[in-house]
Amino acid sequence: MSKVTGYRATDRPGEVELVGLTRRDLRPDDVEVRISHCGVCHTDLHALSGSAAGRGGTPLVPGHEFVGEVVATGPAVTSFAVGDPVAVGNIVDSCGTCAMCVAGQENMCVEFPTLTYGGTDRVDGSTTLGGWSSSYVVREDFVYHRPPALDPAAVAPLMCAGVTVWEPLRVWGAGPGTRVGVVGLGGLGHLAVKLAVALGAEVTVFTRTADKAADARALGAHRVVLSTDEQDMAAAGESLDLVIDCVPGAHEVGPYLRTLALDGTLVVVGHLGEVRVDAMDLLRARRRLASSGSAGRARTQELLDFCGEHGVTADVETVPSAQVATALERLGRNDVRYRFTLDLRDLG
Repeated sequence: MSKVTGYRATDRPGEVELVGLTRRDLRPDDVEVRISHCGVCHTDLHALSGSAAGRGGTPLVPGHEFVGEVVATGPAVTSFAVGDPVAVGNIVDSCGTCAMCVAGQENMCVEFPTLTYGGTDRVDGSTTLGGWSSSYVVREDFVYHRPPALDPAAVAPLMCAGVTVWEPLRVWGAGPGTRVGVVGLGGLGHLAVKLAVALGAEVTVFTRTADKAADARALGAHRVVLSTDEQDMAAAGESLDLVIDCVPGAHEVGPYLRTLALDGTLVVVGHLGEVRVDAMDLLRARRRLASSGSAGRARTQELLDFCGEHGVTADVETVPSAQVATALERLGRNDVRYRFTLDLRDLG
């Protein structure tokens, strides 16, 4: 066992405290990552609003999108060496044998993947502790090579927000000649715009407020539609092949379905609760409604390689980890464009 430092939940919802943590000894196929930066996600905010005890009574340690460098490897590790720049996402293991894992969709493991925090280790049954800490021990298969030329703080959110929108963009063929819509210009949406543009698609952004139009165009969007304007929405009817819906709360999806052309697809990635649909909105133009979450190992490395080649990163505000309380409070007010990243190097 090794001693590290990190932030765990307290008995007060939404708060964390700096404490000593324990990481397991390296198994043969393990990699130890010294963490330099970790994103602050709405998932973290939601998790911290619940019980501080976390799963199985183990205190909750958030953080599931982080970057750093390899500082130690187990004897069976072949893909990484000490000093390699790496990244880790929200999944750190899976069964490896079910149909989903064999298909390269470890994120959909039938036995449920092991999450970076609040998950159950498949070997010893312990509860995983997240990346808001000075280091992390993880199986080699779930560590990814990070493009060294990119800002590490801006790469960290790619491991959650980035792969969440990259998956549907790739599955549904975004590229030259395709017309992609993005609903919601937040942590997920701004990366969906950047990636779709880099893939060569024509990109439309839907926003409720006109003051975001300049931001959308600065990110590369070719068209901005005000979703609260009926005439603007009507003019966008049947004009898109793929729409990525990044809105985190419950909302009507019908208006966005109606912007799809023949055989178009609306993919909901922001709100994972109940969605109500009028079947006629699907029948007309033979539209499809789908959802997607995270990505498998191959697609995750593909995203990092693509971002390295095209210079795509998240727009982040980086703060010392000592200011995590401020980041959480501001995130709760949506006071960030577009993602917070904690600089964990202040942990030593």
